[in-house]
Amino acid sequence: MAESVYKVIQLVGTSNESWEKAAAATIEQASQTLRDLRVARIVEQDIHIEPGKSLTYRVKMELSFKYEEGA
Repeated sequence: MAESVYKVIQLVGTSNESWEKAAAATIEQASQTLRDLRVARIVEQDIHIEPGKSLTYRVKMELSFKYEEGA
């Protein structure tokens, strides 16, 4: 097996519906500019509460993708 190197970044995604949708939206957005996404790990989940407004579900995730030389 050839050696590989992966870069890990941290992103925060939000949804007014669920943590699952927040995570999916984050991955979808990241996939538009990053190639070879490999693993997403949820680090933290929370809910932003603002009186009179709907809840905002937030996920903080670590996302890894294959590192390319010169990147």
